[in-house]
Amino acid sequence: MRARGLHTILAILLGGVGLGTMPAAQVISPSKFQPLDGQDEQGALPNRLVTEVGIIENLGDVVPRDLAFLDEAGDEVNLSSLLDNGRPLAVAFVYHDCPMLCSLILDGVSDAVVATDLTPGVDYDVLAVSVDPADTPQRASEVKARYVDTIGDPAAASGLHFWTIGDTYEANVQALAEATGFRYALDVRTGEYAHNAALIFLSPQGKVTRYLYGINYAERDFRLSLVEAGQGRVGSTLDRFLLTCFEYDEDAQSYSLAVLTMTKIGGGLLILVVGGLLFVLWRREVRQAPDSWTPPTASAH
Repeated sequence: MRARGLHTILAILLGGVGLGTMPAAQVISPSKFQPLDGQDEQGALPNRLVTEVGIIENLGDVVPRDLAFLDEAGDEVNLSSLLDNGRPLAVAFVYHDCPMLCSLILDGVSDAVVATDLTPGVDYDVLAVSVDPADTPQRASEVKARYVDTIGDPAAASGLHFWTIGDTYEANVQALAEATGFRYALDVRTGEYAHNAALIFLSPQGKVTRYLYGINYAERDFRLSLVEAGQGRVGSTLDRFLLTCFEYDEDAQSYSLAVLTMTKIGGGLLILVVGGLLFVLWRREVRQAPDSWTPPTASAH
């Protein structure tokens, strides 16, 4: 792990809350999906399904570990192959014919990877899994190469995984999406998907630990999400301390100072300071007091 400079520590301690915007559910491309239940003859999505597209936070739920996909080389891989390495996993549901949103999500992930000194493939892994059966391993490999080049560190390739489903594993990506609460739908008229932008964090046990929304992931949010998902095995002692001082604010969609925790810590420090000061004053008085006391002698008459 690269050494963290003082400026990084100060940025973590003093940096403002990074708040990514959450784009509305966007229709985005395949051709081999069957119409969803409730679609009309033209494949239009009813308003009911459009409103149901989104994310249900299944925090604490455990995803199936035996789901198979295709890696960039076209080989079958299993989700457990990433979870079993003991590193936290950041998952993005995307597809590679997406006109805009998916690329923005991956851009945000690559920016976060560059911003933090945690190393993909060493401290954590990133999985971009396609929901589109038309995406091929070759296309996924091309996209991965582009983002490895953007990150500027060839070694990061070992921690970046771009998996596809082909015609065989569509049910598996649907199962993973269901387990993580990621709800998307296909508009058959255009062959485009409706979905939200989010990054979902899993612990090595496959437990859903955090959701970061939008297309921009602040360095602090990305880092603390990894530390949280890593259950104390990722990051420095300072990172683990900061995780006790920050809590995820659902309204701000970011990690914010935990006021109650900071108040307790501040109160404890105040007690220590006051107690230490009283001890020093007591020691000073003891040292200034006479070593012994001699009773006065009676005067002779």
